[in-house]
Amino acid sequence: MPVVLARVDERLVHGVVVTDWFAELNPKRFMIVDDDISQDDTRKETMRMAKPAGTGMSIINTETAIDHFKKGQYDDQRVFLIVKDPKTIIKLIDAGVEIPKVDVGIIFMADGRTKVSSYVALGKEDELKLKEIQKRDVPVVLQYVPRDTEEPIEKYYQLIK
Repeated sequence: MPVVLARVDERLVHGVVVTDWFAELNPKRFMIVDDDISQDDTRKETMRMAKPAGTGMSIINTETAIDHFKKGQYDDQRVFLIVKDPKTIIKLIDAGVEIPKVDVGIIFMADGRTKVSSYVALGKEDELKLKEIQKRDVPVVLQYVPRDTEEPIEKYYQLIK
């Protein structure tokens, strides 16, 4: 299974991802799957500059990611999958991509969301998407950095207003 972890992180690539999570997971490839970012050459180049040397980085749309996984393009790699929206993970799982676990890292405060931890705000729509992932037998946890205790996401649903 090439995906070692999927992370929901609205910042996508930043210091915590390329240092702490890189050290913990030892991925051969960072994979950013986002239909908007994949079309933005400036943002893609900025993210590529942040990746550790010797590590691959794909910044692709959902359809391309599904196609590449189906072709086995990443079968010999350890892939750290990062998305902004849990719906992307649902699409990947439904297309047959095996995801062992989803980590909710950073979801920004916005209308309709309640702050449930230092780095995560959730709304009812977010809760529904995360529950859809869980219905597909994929565990969902909240963990900002590897040294933090992994918390089951269910603990935070009751805090959503």
